Amino acid sequence: MQKISLDALVREHLGHAVAASTGRSATTVHGGHETVLRQTPLALTAGTSLSEHESPGEATLLVLRGRVRLTGGDTSWEGRNGDLFTVPRARHGLEAVEDSAVLLTMTERG
Repeated sequence: MQKISLDALVREHLGHAVAASTGRSATTVHGGHETVLRQTPLALTAGTSLSEHESPGEATLLVLRGRVRLTGGDTSWEGRNGDLFTVPRARHGLEAVEDSAVLLTMTERG
């Protein structure tokens, strides 16, 4: 068993995101090439976005801190601390409305 403090990771990655020219920081805490499930905390500074991209499988996004906007086509959803999104299978993007951290949980298509 492995125990990870998401609060500590959020603090760490928000610090890295602020210092990074990209305005973001992430690391996979569970998963990899040998597993189906993958979990990745992702920190974004206010105004930073992930441009529209395809979803490689099923995914959810849990807002750990801040406020984000998930977009898909002509639709957008805004989330705050504790909100859980089901990520659309269609092309989608993510924008940090304020300094934010999310937990992306996904499965690879098999």
